[in-house]
Amino acid sequence: MFSDRFDQLVQALRILPSVGPKSAQRMALHLIMKNREGAIGLAHALTEATDHIHECSICHSLTEDEVCNICTSLERDDELLCVVESPADVMAIEQSGSFRGKYHVLGGHLSPLDGIGPEEIGIPYLLQRLSQGQIKEVILATNATVEGQATAHYLVEASKHLPVQMTRIAQGVPQGGELEYVDSHTLSQAVHNRMRIK
Repeated sequence: MFSDRFDQLVQALRILPSVGPKSAQRMALHLIMKNREGAIGLAHALTEATDHIHECSICHSLTEDEVCNICTSLERDDELLCVVESPADVMAIEQSGSFRGKYHVLGGHLSPLDGIGPEEIGIPYLLQRLSQGQIKEVILATNATVEGQATAHYLVEASKHLPVQMTRIAQGVPQGGELEYVDSHTLSQAVHNRMRIK
């Protein structure tokens, strides 16, 4: 619209999730018109991040080192492994402060229709990691989607021959949620996975 460079900026911003053409245009205008210093800082931060952040060689989460600080921590439980779909899931669990084990990031979930099988998300490497004998329990924390459930089921079946306890994160009614607003699948999971209190 204004120039080729402006159009390039708009197109570059559109790679972000949930950013359509109008949102990208508003962001570009804001950066150019109202916050050039912020735009320069953003460009620098993006360059630094893409140059220095990569996958941990053990868990496949994000790190600037060969091995992330969670994998190298002596204060974490080496016998407890939480399997998640993405580094964002690691961040969410870490923010809860409820887990002191280690992680394995799949980098996605099984989706045969999209050509994503066990090899594409590194399941053979995970099974190899489990076969080393150090890990005693695996918490499957894949998403509560059809693909996430299928991935969890596949992992349970694929690890049956290993001496590892497999558990699944609880699913059901959220804290503070009212039953009338909870979808039927979530309610079904909550009833099925109910816990004894007396």
